[in-house]
Amino acid sequence: MSSNERFDARLLATIAVVLLGGLLGILNSTMAAVATGTLASAFGTSLSVIGWASTGFLLAVTATIPFTTWAVDRYGGKRLWIAGLTIFLAGSLAAGLAWDVGSLIAFRVLQGVGAGLLDPLVLILLARAAGPSRAGRVMGLMGVVLSLGPVLGPIAGGAILGTLTWRAMFLISVVVGAVALLLALRVLPRDEAGRGGGPRLDVVGLALLGPGFAAVVLALSQTAEQGAFAVWQVLLPFVVGGVLLIGYAVHARKASPLIDLRLFANRGFSASVTIMGLGGMGLFSALFALPLYYQQAHGHGVLAAGLLMAPVGLGGSIAMPLAGRLSDRLGARGLATGGAIVAVVSAFALTRVGADTPEVWPALAAFTIGLGSGFFSAPTMGSLYRTLPPPMVAQGSSVLYMLNQLGAALGVALVTIVIQSAADVITGFRGIFWLAVAANVIVLAVIPLLPGRPGAQAPVRDELARTP
Repeated sequence: MSSNERFDARLLATIAVVLLGGLLGILNSTMAAVATGTLASAFGTSLSVIGWASTGFLLAVTATIPFTTWAVDRYGGKRLWIAGLTIFLAGSLAAGLAWDVGSLIAFRVLQGVGAGLLDPLVLILLARAAGPSRAGRVMGLMGVVLSLGPVLGPIAGGAILGTLTWRAMFLISVVVGAVALLLALRVLPRDEAGRGGGPRLDVVGLALLGPGFAAVVLALSQTAEQGAFAVWQVLLPFVVGGVLLIGYAVHARKASPLIDLRLFANRGFSASVTIMGLGGMGLFSALFALPLYYQQAHGHGVLAAGLLMAPVGLGGSIAMPLAGRLSDRLGARGLATGGAIVAVVSAFALTRVGADTPEVWPALAAFTIGLGSGFFSAPTMGSLYRTLPPPMVAQGSSVLYMLNQLGAALGVALVTIVIQSAADVITGFRGIFWLAVAANVIVLAVIPLLPGRPGAQAPVRDELARTP
């Protein structure tokens, strides 16, 4: 076996182990969302109170991501990955044994801290292992997890709740997580750096950026819960988050900020994170809206609606590895343009669906919207990592993940507003997909700003050097 083949085997093993850990957090989060009604009944509380089990998880993830940016270089990727898995496992076990709603919310927050370490690390570890020449194909494999996770979660959650208790959802995560932990200890390469060196923690930046993003995400979550923007539950966290983020922008002018905002001086980087944020908004709108359509317009149960959602994930899981691999040779622009056009047409087709439309047609449109999203997402992520010099991979990954989270939260908030303000289910459903059309049209307009063919783009380090 040649050295290249041995490297490829090690790389494939690393990818598999990292993706297993990444899938764990997504599945657990989406399964818990399906169980909201069951959990409210089990603890004798309201849906609004039990909703904090999911909201607390999301806020903990968002607030922890900026810390991961610094810690991965300070302590090393493998050490931080093991720590994240351990924290997530502890939170999962404790959540499965929760005795009241307060303990459940607290343990879900602990899970969120673990996931906040793992989620950006998935991107960081894969990008570093693959290198610029293989960024597209590896990000395409990552896209399989991003595509299937939100679809498999509701299906798995519905199946578990139909046969077992709610505690099984969290305890199954312990079993899968233990396997992921053992494999990570054996397979992930030893850290070459991260033995106490690296820059000092930007404590002020961490105190501003993490809570600032978390407050904005909380505002969007409250928008979905309250069904309106102009209420204090939304405006207060939004104002607090805005002030903290503005404070971080002022603070980031110092020499070594947690995340260097000069990253955005690079046109390709800014275009990439914008596309992924808008793509996340459009895709999560579809993932949120389709189950409601199948349940309210066709009378299907949770499990059947989840199965009918599967074409979205199937389309993405087919498109992303193929598009990612091609982008390593052809570049991102052409593939992403074709994908965005397919996504726009597919979302438009879903605006034509009515209550009497046979399920095969929205399922087919959902499949093609997954294909289209996959064809612009994987090349976009690949191009982003080809522009980033190694020292900036952690920062770029954190920015990408936070903006994707923000786009998803905004998508869910807008979906909720549209549904609650619509005259009927079908009108609301069509309005949601007009939003998806608009998001994908903007994606299509931004794609020309992506870097050209591999090797032709100016790296971010050049932009940083030119920017005072």
